[in-house]
Amino acid sequence: MEKYIDIIKNSYSSYWNYLKNSVLFELNWENYFYGLLIISFVVWGLEALFPWRKNQSLFRKDFWLDTFYMFFNFFLLNLIVLIALSNAAAEIFNDVLGLVGLTISSFELLDLNSLPFLLRIFIFFIVVDFVQWWTHRLLHRVEFLWNFHKVHHSVKEMGFAAHLRYHWMEPVVYNSLRYIPLAIIGGFTAQDVAVVHFFNITIGHLNHANINWDYGWLKYIFNNPKMHIWHHSKELPEERKYGVNFGLTLSVWDYLFKTNYIPYSGRDIELGFEGDEHFPKSFIGQVKHPL
Repeated sequence: MEKYIDIIKNSYSSYWNYLKNSVLFELNWENYFYGLLIISFVVWGLEALFPWRKNQSLFRKDFWLDTFYMFFNFFLLNLIVLIALSNAAAEIFNDVLGLVGLTISSFELLDLNSLPFLLRIFIFFIVVDFVQWWTHRLLHRVEFLWNFHKVHHSVKEMGFAAHLRYHWMEPVVYNSLRYIPLAIIGGFTAQDVAVVHFFNITIGHLNHANINWDYGWLKYIFNNPKMHIWHHSKELPEERKYGVNFGLTLSVWDYLFKTNYIPYSGRDIELGFEGDEHFPKSFIGQVKHPL
């Protein structure tokens, strides 16, 4: 037990130092703090230049709530929960495997380090996005998980910062289900993770932004604002009641598995879920509600 407590303590101190170094410009390509700021300001600028809903304010409904969510979930949540618990859980998992004479490397089918950079990035990106697509479907299909996912679907006006409005339980679920697949393709580097993460954040911001884009033929590959708004639609046909357009970065999975749905322009559709008028409006209320 003492070993796991030490892992948690070291995780906290290491991540705190990482955050401090980020803010003080002591990191380069792995600086998530300023990376998030740059991406957010660029996409917010695109909302100003190419608005889809022209009557929607740049400081839309719940803009500041979502901005708080964005920084809390991207940075403080990692500091408070995810890094420490993930490191401890990984060590516990390895210890359990050790009881039967195995290690996490026993599951490794492919060493990405042996592959060229672009191919390594591509494989890592595809595996992560596919696992997240299935996880997203689970969040809508399993009632227990849906209660947490409602926080994200409580958005009533779409904008870039709505991307990171989610309950802290969501990344716990995503990270748990990603662990084994990523262990199977071991060998990726911190730089690989940063490249894919920044790309996913950019597409995610754009998906939720008030931007009049669908990317032309690329809409069949990448999720986009005109597709993702239907994922947030309050009203869906009975046969689609568990949701549509589950893609996070890629839309291709929805087209392959027939969960795509864009019946007409969703510019002015009502967003939310049944009963959302009774859903808490504050950060504390939303975090407490599913519990």
